[in-house]
Amino acid sequence: MNNHALRTGLIIVAAAIVVALYASVFTVGQMQQALVLQLGRVRAVLNQTGEDRPGLYFKWPFIENVIVFDKRVLDLDLPVQALLTADRQNLEVDAFARYRIIDPLRFYQSVGNTALANQRLASFTNSSLRNVLARSTRDAIVKTERTRLMNEIQEEVNRQAKALGIQIVDLRMTRVDLPAQNSSAVYERMKTERKREAADVRANGEQIAATIRAKADRDVTVILAEANQKSEQLRGQGDADKNRILAEAFGKDPDFFSFYRSMQAYETGLKGSDTRLVISPNSDFFRYFGDPQGRAAANAQRGTSDPGATTGTTAGAR
Repeated sequence: MNNHALRTGLIIVAAAIVVALYASVFTVGQMQQALVLQLGRVRAVLNQTGEDRPGLYFKWPFIENVIVFDKRVLDLDLPVQALLTADRQNLEVDAFARYRIIDPLRFYQSVGNTALANQRLASFTNSSLRNVLARSTRDAIVKTERTRLMNEIQEEVNRQAKALGIQIVDLRMTRVDLPAQNSSAVYERMKTERKREAADVRANGEQIAATIRAKADRDVTVILAEANQKSEQLRGQGDADKNRILAEAFGKDPDFFSFYRSMQAYETGLKGSDTRLVISPNSDFFRYFGDPQGRAAANAQRGTSDPGATTGTTAGAR
């Protein structure tokens, strides 16, 4: 009986020792920092700086407890909020922030947990967004000074978050838009302005095209007139040269010149397969038909005195 009670007591003592050892050992990870509280009073801050490294630690069981905080960068998503700019423009701003717990003791004393810290930071950030953006114009927020404004908002939030043991690592405006009810009106106004600009460009283009077309027509008229003038001059000069050459040829051999001119007349007058001439066979036109020297027709006219001689005979040539 005594042995059984002794065994039971030893088992109870061993179990108590095991539980005490389990309750007295804890670990702090590489991405964690911890507070060791002894009856509500902070005894140690672990892995906050390089002096306290992550690893295995001991504490008094049932007297001390450990609160662990994340050492990594945490995200804070902010709701979309509407605000009024300095030029009386309504904007919807969507932003986010990233922060780190740099003082776990102050963080624990001021907010205690991450959920409450997110609420406080969201309040600080929304207030800073309204204060800074309300002093800026829409164009400055959207285009020209966006980076400077975000840096200013981050500095202002950091001043307030320092009391919570928090540091804002990054703060950005992801989207800045007009309210839905204003977007259609703005788009219509932009469309009207673009149409007006397009109409101005087309009108200027048509005016320039008309000027170029008129200049081209004028140049064409001038070029054609000069070309006609030059062609007439060349044609007159050619005719003069032609007449001069013909006159010189006639002066050198009048008989040959007469024969050549008659051959040209035959070629021109008898051209085609359906040519008809109403002319006397004894006409001077056919003088080279009977005599290569062109004397037969002339002699025939001089020698013909018969009143019954045929005049006005019709000759057909094909």
